[in-house]
Amino acid sequence: MSGHYNLKALIKAIRSCKTLADERSVIQKESAAVRTSFKEEDSFTRYNNIAKLLYIHMLGYPAHFGQIECLKLVASPRFADKRLGYLGIMLLLDENQEVLTLVTNSLKNDMNHSNMYAVGLALCTFANISSEEMSRDLANEVEKLLGSSNTYIRKKAALCALRIIRRVPDLMDHFVSKAKSLLQDRNHGVLLAGITLITEMCEGDERVCDEFRKATGLLVKHLKNLVTTGYSAEHDVLGITDPFLQVKILRLLRLLGKGDPTASETMNDILAQVATNTDSTKNVGNSILYETVLTVLEIEADSGLRVMAINILGKFLTNRDNNIRYVALNTLNKVVGIDTNAVQRHRNTILDCLRDGDISIRRRALELTYALVNEGNVRVMTRELLSFLEVADNEFKLGMTTQICLGAERFAPNKRWQIDTVLRVLKLAGNYVREEILAAFIRLTCHTPELQFYTAQRLYAALSSDLSQESLTLAAVWIIGEFGDVLLQGGSIDDGEEVKQVNDTDIIDLLQLVLSSPYTNTLIRQFVLTALSKLSVRFAELSTPNQSTNQDRIAEILANFSSNLELEIQQRSVEFGSLLGLRDVKMGVLERMPPPEIRTTMMGTVSERKPVGSTRTDKDTVVDLIGDDITASPNDASSSSSGPSTQDLLADIFGTGSSDLSSPSTTPAPNGQAQTRSAAADIMSLFENTPTSAPTSNQPTSISSPPVQSSSGTGSLFDLVTPSSSASAPAAPPPQLQSQAKQLQTYTAYEKNGLRITLTPKVAPNQPGVIQILARFQATSGESVGSVNFQVAVPKTQQLQMQAMSSTEISSGSTETQQMRIHAPAGASIRLRMRISYTKNGQNVTDQQDFAGFPADLTGSK
Repeated sequence: MSGHYNLKALIKAIRSCKTLADERSVIQKESAAVRTSFKEEDSFTRYNNIAKLLYIHMLGYPAHFGQIECLKLVASPRFADKRLGYLGIMLLLDENQEVLTLVTNSLKNDMNHSNMYAVGLALCTFANISSEEMSRDLANEVEKLLGSSNTYIRKKAALCALRIIRRVPDLMDHFVSKAKSLLQDRNHGVLLAGITLITEMCEGDERVCDEFRKATGLLVKHLKNLVTTGYSAEHDVLGITDPFLQVKILRLLRLLGKGDPTASETMNDILAQVATNTDSTKNVGNSILYETVLTVLEIEADSGLRVMAINILGKFLTNRDNNIRYVALNTLNKVVGIDTNAVQRHRNTILDCLRDGDISIRRRALELTYALVNEGNVRVMTRELLSFLEVADNEFKLGMTTQICLGAERFAPNKRWQIDTVLRVLKLAGNYVREEILAAFIRLTCHTPELQFYTAQRLYAALSSDLSQESLTLAAVWIIGEFGDVLLQGGSIDDGEEVKQVNDTDIIDLLQLVLSSPYTNTLIRQFVLTALSKLSVRFAELSTPNQSTNQDRIAEILANFSSNLELEIQQRSVEFGSLLGLRDVKMGVLERMPPPEIRTTMMGTVSERKPVGSTRTDKDTVVDLIGDDITASPNDASSSSSGPSTQDLLADIFGTGSSDLSSPSTTPAPNGQAQTRSAAADIMSLFENTPTSAPTSNQPTSISSPPVQSSSGTGSLFDLVTPSSSASAPAAPPPQLQSQAKQLQTYTAYEKNGLRITLTPKVAPNQPGVIQILARFQATSGESVGSVNFQVAVPKTQQLQMQAMSSTEISSGSTETQQMRIHAPAGASIRLRMRISYTKNGQNVTDQQDFAGFPADLTGSK
């Protein structure tokens, strides 16, 4: 079987094939002819056969049977045979094949060849296919060639050394000294290869990086020559001298200057010169500017140079090339945390990128916009984000709603603005709101009684006009169900807008409309049924004109779902229907829920110390222990993150972990592993934040403290007696409560180091077993006490709720307050284990004490 005469004839035959089957037939016949021909020892025929075989390989057909013949060609003394043989080895072999071990000897011989081009072939082949074993065997030859007098060989040897240290990092030390000499080479090719090798070594070993920091001045000199040199036809690329070498030098300078002020100082001037003298109208210049920016941001550069680098990125944002804009946004995302103010100067340009046609640019611009939001620009940035939310792709909306709400929670100037922002988000993208965001909004509303009417009114209006947004529907139904009485009582909105009065019939009509909406799902139905049950109680408390009619309507609506196909809804309907028939029971079961605990969000613990907004002007509220509602108004709860240290903290409080607290002690026992975990598990749910407490002196004194002025008008986190039905002022207390208030006693719980803590308990007449305690903190020595942190624990048979202190800083003559509520079984004695920490005269003080000084009949008799 005879094949085609040469490669040209084979190519012609393949191109003349009309079908793929014809091509396969030609190649199969040619492959068989080549295999037969390999048995001959004719060098010229072998050359032709290998050439045809490599073409067949490039077409995707098997050619592995020619590997050994390539080795024979490499051994030939003719240069043409060597060249084709090495080409065949590079195409047909890789570092994982055993045949490769046969190539090592040929490569070693050719690296010592007298012909520089033969040496070049060996080096090129080695750099492409060398394995770990081959790298170890030929490392000495490559190291020797790094010192060759021929620039062609030095350049290729440097690239082979790069391959070796990637395969075998242990051999890096062999090339350090020779690599230093490459930095002094005047040939751009050798210098480029040498810098590439040094960069790889510096990335792999910090000791080598320290060694080459001494050469920073030499690299700066090379870069300066490239920037200041005139036109050179050999290295010119669009008017810029050797941009590839400039980029490589900048990358190496980035490694050498990182964390080293001395090296950074050496390169500051040249980096400024490159940044100002490079032409930014061409892509070549932009590549150098981008590397310069990365270098400046990585090294210990001065602030002026950093600002200039960020300004260059800002200029990139105005470029028409999408790739350049994307790179600029991506880099700004990485550096926005380093110098936020410098990035803020380009805020308008970044916001313009939100309207870009390229979705990847919009995504990067969004990420950067989130990072730029702060207290100073939160209004402007949120307005822009909300505008973009209206037209954003659906894939963006979930992340956007989360980020907007978290930004509002973190940086809101007041709670009114925060509520307005979340309401706007719910209206625009209510189907793309995370459950955590919805829960945080409800929690905020519960903790802000002054804005409950405002929020309920806004949600009622929004739900009346749009039932398609799921999260809006859920929020509105929950708020209306919980605060329907507040909505009916009415209120004022300070922005001058007329508020339409809502009656109980309107509310039920709206909820019925929600139930019949095509957008309603199982979860919404559950919310609506619960809301209707609560409203039946709220309406009864207010004695509305159509009370009996509306109660019947609610019962009828609930009954309609008693045979619903969804088992959960059917069960809730039957349960609520039965509950509404028990007048005495339903009032307690469906009473106002206590405000949810302030939690840690994805952004960290968010401070709630914000003014309410324009709906409330009085910033101080008097604590009134006589009336039905105790309206003490400490600063809104600033929650502490309950992180991993909670159990350790509890172990400190409870000592050996006794869960019943039957043996109070003034000194904590040693930490016991098993007991500590048990106590922590029993009591952890009782902590709203992580306060600390102090030793007590159980000496009751008559109440004589004046009304306390609070430092904020944000309203209490929860009513200490009963949840208030509205944000309006409490009604006048009944006479029996006034007489009871006269008998209130104040107990000194702690008096030491100029700090006095007193506790005033009060029993709720209509809630047996519920004890409200007002803690007062006073500085008695004429010196202020700072960073006060108060923590209380109770036995596991009791439940404790705590507000935050009105202020953790207690100045001389002032009184700060903290409210607590304890649920205890009838007849149980109230025992507190307290821990308090504070700062006095620059010294941190931590004390611990048990307190059991309240009267035994405080919770009533069994």
